[in-house]
Amino acid sequence: MVETASMIDTRLPAYLRLRDELAARIAAGEWRADEALPSDNRLAREGSLSVGTVRKAVQMLVDEGLLERRQGSGTYLRKPAFNATLFRFFQMRDAGSGQSIPTSRLLSRTRVKAPEAVAKVLGTDDVIRIERLRDFADRPFLSEEIYIPASLFAGFETIPDNEVGPLLYPVYLDRFDVFVASADDEVSFGTADETTAARLGIKPGEAIAVIERTAYSIKGTPLEWRIARGPANRFRYRSRIG
Repeated sequence: MVETASMIDTRLPAYLRLRDELAARIAAGEWRADEALPSDNRLAREGSLSVGTVRKAVQMLVDEGLLERRQGSGTYLRKPAFNATLFRFFQMRDAGSGQSIPTSRLLSRTRVKAPEAVAKVLGTDDVIRIERLRDFADRPFLSEEIYIPASLFAGFETIPDNEVGPLLYPVYLDRFDVFVASADDEVSFGTADETTAARLGIKPGEAIAVIERTAYSIKGTPLEWRIARGPANRFRYRSRIG
């Protein structure tokens, strides 16, 4: 639920109240990702606040990762850098080509009734299922099964293949005005079934890494659920503490 101005705690300091108000306006879709927010001076005039108070509120949203300052341009919604997030779990080495993002081969796009578990996550069983294969250095790398609500992405299955690039989130934004603000990834391990094995060029029963992702809007509404499967012998994960 979007927080309205009347719901903001008036006991909070002015900069916190403004932070909450701006977050509510962003969640309501008042500004697009490529549209600058009002300047600090304008926000100060509109709210009868000092510029310092506005800057403090905006900086909080920058620190939280919701906004970004662009030198000489203004303040914008931050587009999360999802380019390599799934791929960070796997070892990729191809110094010769300079390739950084696996290529994408669309295998199918179909409007279907979602499996029960997917429908529970997305809040609907009327979905578009996307199957695709990611290649890196001319080798199959990830097999993906993706579900998106048909109500938000009507017609996605009819877009020409050559107009769907290796990254889907820019297509969601440009074609459907759907902005992916965050995503949760859960990693587990399993064995390849015959379909996955054939796509990845491995034997059925071989170990695979499995990544389940749920992507969300700024409001926290689930926009996409996907499962990606890759060879376990290429799985890598590194975490630094301290």
